[in-house]
Amino acid sequence: MRHTPPPLMLFAAGLGTRMGAMTADRPKPLLPVAGRPLIDRALDMVAAARITRTVVNLHYKGEMLERHLAGRDVALSWERERPLETGGGLRQALPLLGGASPVFTLNPDGIWTGENPLTRLLAEWDNSRMDVLVMLLPAGQARCHAGKDFLLGKDGRIAWANGQLSTAYISVQLIRTEALADIPESVFSLKRLWDMAIAQGRAYGVIHRGGWCDVGTPEGLAAAEQLLAEDAADA
Repeated sequence: MRHTPPPLMLFAAGLGTRMGAMTADRPKPLLPVAGRPLIDRALDMVAAARITRTVVNLHYKGEMLERHLAGRDVALSWERERPLETGGGLRQALPLLGGASPVFTLNPDGIWTGENPLTRLLAEWDNSRMDVLVMLLPAGQARCHAGKDFLLGKDGRIAWANGQLSTAYISVQLIRTEALADIPESVFSLKRLWDMAIAQGRAYGVIHRGGWCDVGTPEGLAAAEQLLAEDAADA
């Protein structure tokens, strides 16, 4: 296990269209869940994992996020003309991430309970056999998510579920970045790197020891607050 955690890319450039009117006046990462903005909850998790270099990408209403993050120890990667999606956004931010590989990526539009998923990913990472390590939950345990992302093998390798009820990707991973240089497009998803890693048998997953809710819709926001209430009641 590493002594110094890799840097982290926090994706905050999305338009948040599934939230409807709730994101008309603010970017989705600033929506409050139980009184605290999504991005603050994500950054709390980053700090708890002792990650010392964090980059946040910005596009939709990015000035609001820039003001919110003022004074914090994060670097900002602006995507002013258009969102670059996860792959393009990560590649543009690589200089701010110190050109590191692997790096964590994290979507702030989720709520986690239980074990810190960043700490767990780092403990499970094996540089000799992994290009990707994603955090998962079995279908039915991930709230507001269909659970049809990946099949998880007994050896820990993942494959695309192709519509089968399986596991949900819960928005956090460790991923090697070298292959980003080989993709010609400027706007693309990190699914391109997942495809490569799966084909080479170097894509793995691990099951989260806790709960998670996708906060992608107004219904997801209410479900996330319920998850937090249940977790507090069990504490």
